[in-house]
Amino acid sequence: MLRFNDYLIEQKNTHMTHVEELIFMKGVAGTRQAIEFLRDVRDALVSNSKSKVNITVKWDGAPAIFAGTDPSDGKFFVAKKGIFNKNPKVYKSESEIDVGGELGEKFKVAFRNFKDLGIKGVIQGDLMFTNDVKSENIDGKAYLTFQPNTIVYAVEKDSDLGRMINKAEIGIVWHTSYTGNSFEDMKAKFGTPIVPKLRKSSKVWMDDATYRDVSGTATFTEDESKKVTKLLSNAGFKFKRIGARLINDISNNEEFSKIFTTFNNTYVRAGTPFPLPRKHLKDFFKYMNTRKKKEVDKVKTQAAKTKVTAKNHALQRFAVRNEGALLNLLSLMNDVVDAKRMIIDKLNQANRMPMFLRTVNGFKITDQEGFVAIDKLKGGAVKLVNRLEFSKANFSPDIIKGWQK
Repeated sequence: MLRFNDYLIEQKNTHMTHVEELIFMKGVAGTRQAIEFLRDVRDALVSNSKSKVNITVKWDGAPAIFAGTDPSDGKFFVAKKGIFNKNPKVYKSESEIDVGGELGEKFKVAFRNFKDLGIKGVIQGDLMFTNDVKSENIDGKAYLTFQPNTIVYAVEKDSDLGRMINKAEIGIVWHTSYTGNSFEDMKAKFGTPIVPKLRKSSKVWMDDATYRDVSGTATFTEDESKKVTKLLSNAGFKFKRIGARLINDISNNEEFSKIFTTFNNTYVRAGTPFPLPRKHLKDFFKYMNTRKKKEVDKVKTQAAKTKVTAKNHALQRFAVRNEGALLNLLSLMNDVVDAKRMIIDKLNQANRMPMFLRTVNGFKITDQEGFVAIDKLKGGAVKLVNRLEFSKANFSPDIIKGWQK
């Protein structure tokens, strides 16, 4: 299980792992963590349950913005992700903002509007809009839309929220707060409400990433709960059957686990579900042979070609030697992915506003980018993302992104 400090470092590096990738990346600890996280989120979706996790919504905003007071001098600032570098880059006046073009203008709008919010410490959020809110008609309804990345967020124009967004100069979703005596030593707190602690401003539309079931319907039925529980029980049974040594042997071979995870992402990019374990492993060997040929073709000397070939042969021998464990881990991973999909489908029933993908043929309804589950007691966190939907949309040339004019 990740220690809380590991999680803090991950947050400062803006990296978080997909729950199913923990199986191959973190070995026994990661596999246990994946199953336990999903069990805890399942519990959160059962009526009257006492959950061990906080759930937050992943809004598809950009860029990430940090704002607050510099602990060294008490001055207000806004910053990009470089805030946690050894020499942090922070902007304490509009004139200091040296980012060019449209991005620089967004940071200036942020500085002007966030400095009066009374921010204590440091908070982080995802920018949703500045001057790029549009009036659009979708399926006969008048909406205000904003699209920072892949997802188009839509609010009915003639609604309280629509009128609020229409008045605002900037929109942001806050998700992380930091405290500490220096940027380098700051500790993160993720998944707790931030907006109630800030001053209100008609020029700033802001929300928390905290998950709220505003519909009152995002609760598992008894039958759904049994199905998710069966999937997780199957995963737990396979976990015990494989054995700790074999699982750790695979994850400890960092080069192999990295390549295997990269290969798994080829299914994600194509929007294709993971196949049955034997076909999955057969496809992997084909991928390795293609990869070897590409790497051999890249190098010039015979010595380099021999070295590349030997390395790839060693990785393939490793896979053959651990074929049984890999097949069981792939079967376990499929159970985890199926349970995750059921959980995400249920969480999506609490969507706060309509969301679309802007395609070459018009608008297509979509769901949230995903969710984050945070262990209240141990501090770890994982991403719950429908990668067949959202990740495919990210890579698809048929989906028009927010940065494409």
